[in-house]
Amino acid sequence: MGESVAEATVTNWLKNVGDTIEADEAVLEIATDKVDSEVPSEVDGVLVEQLFQVDDVVQVGQILAIIETEGDAPEASDAPAVESTPEPEPKEVAEVEDSITAAKEMVQPISVASSGDRFYSPLVKNIASAEGISQQELDAIPGTGKEGRVTKHDILSYVENRGSQPAVAKTAAPAASAPTPAPSKPVVPVSVSGEDEIIEMTRMGKLIAHHMVESVQTSAHVQSFVECDVTNIWNWRNKVKNDYQQREGEKLTFTPIFMEAVAKALKDFPMMNISVDGDRIIKRRNINLGMAAALPDGNLIVPVIKNADQLNLVGMSKAVNDLANRARNNGLKPDEIQGGTYTVTNVGTFGSIMGTPIINQPQVGILALGAIRKVPAVIETPEGDFIGIRYKMFMSHSYDHRVVNGALGGMFVKAVADYLEAWDVNREI
Repeated sequence: MGESVAEATVTNWLKNVGDTIEADEAVLEIATDKVDSEVPSEVDGVLVEQLFQVDDVVQVGQILAIIETEGDAPEASDAPAVESTPEPEPKEVAEVEDSITAAKEMVQPISVASSGDRFYSPLVKNIASAEGISQQELDAIPGTGKEGRVTKHDILSYVENRGSQPAVAKTAAPAASAPTPAPSKPVVPVSVSGEDEIIEMTRMGKLIAHHMVESVQTSAHVQSFVECDVTNIWNWRNKVKNDYQQREGEKLTFTPIFMEAVAKALKDFPMMNISVDGDRIIKRRNINLGMAAALPDGNLIVPVIKNADQLNLVGMSKAVNDLANRARNNGLKPDEIQGGTYTVTNVGTFGSIMGTPIINQPQVGILALGAIRKVPAVIETPEGDFIGIRYKMFMSHSYDHRVVNGALGGMFVKAVADYLEAWDVNREI
């Protein structure tokens, strides 16, 4: 699943117990944050046991299911038949049984659930189940997260301090002595008439909504805007795009050109290629560019181009096209949306001339590319100034004002614009 992926959620079993499975046939579907993936079988056989249920969170390396395979039939022997005697159990059979027993012991059934207005993450549910915390106890734990939610720190602190509490803490206690959850903001009811349609949010939609609100509450968002003249790039691309498509078998879009300029600017301003961890700043060694892409269902996903500064324009173009195509076809691997250090989003795809994007945590900056427009502009020449038609676009840079001041945020986006405006119209690709 990738080195940076630690766990996944089981979303759907495609095979039931007793079903025959062929090698490379999908057995179940899993989800990690935004990516859904199928888990194929490595062998032919019959599914005899499912060790996790739908919505269970599974750690990388754990056993998901047990498949029974057919052994090789013993070869005929020319030796005379002798009276058979019981043979000791083969070592291999004992090892298999031990692995099955160990797999069963790893399973932690989830016995608690979100109740009322309290939402519990799969991690909190797993900890509660493993520690034997009842639904009543979990509901009584004060939450320090958003809207009073119980965080990992909250439940671990409760587990640590529970040993010093009297035994009656697990039973129902008088209302006056029970701990009260942190007050949350009152939810304003939404009126619904009989003519309205109610649409349930998808799992991905809920995740995106949570991440967006969390980012706004975490980072102090500010924006800087720069207008960039991309006339040279527009004309150069028109000149080379047909030859490029015939040679490489794919289109040359503007996105890899912009991504190349962003990667160069990040090398010039490495303090934009950082993350915040509490009171610490983590300066990233690699430049991994996230590329926000809209999916057909309206949701958003951010595949990552690893070590983008080491790619030439052809390599960048192929990486952009590959990730964009597989994102649209739900073919991304979990590790391909992890590890980004800076994100670029193209709001101009939908006709917007600029936008104020939300930072993709734990990064500290995101660049929005506006639509390229043909506009009248003042052109400076040695003979004087005159009005001409130019191709221009706005770039909007959102950055975390906790660690990025206005000077750095402004200079970075200006550096991107300078690289684009200085484009060599005679460049070979």
